[in-house]
Amino acid sequence: MAPEPQDMALNPRRGELQRVLAEVRVQVAQLEVAMDRAHAAFTGKAVWAGPVARDFTEELTGRRTRLRVLAQRIVEELENELRGTPERVARSSAAG
Repeated sequence: MAPEPQDMALNPRRGELQRVLAEVRVQVAQLEVAMDRAHAAFTGKAVWAGPVARDFTEELTGRRTRLRVLAQRIVEELENELRGTPERVARSSAAG
């Protein structure tokens, strides 16, 4: 038998997931900005030339791309978990 509406409470896990997701989005944005600045410095104009510079720029570009992919995966996993978490639970579950 399903609990009556008055026996339901906001799910604290859902609130925590929302808080964590918001914080992760802020951190991801900060990481991307930091990587974008470095990437722009090395790809926007010739600040360093030669084969070592090209290798460095290629590696920086690869790491920037990888960071974006991994950060997006973290956000997607949190979003999926949030979608699967009920908004309300029985009061006895919310207390524990």
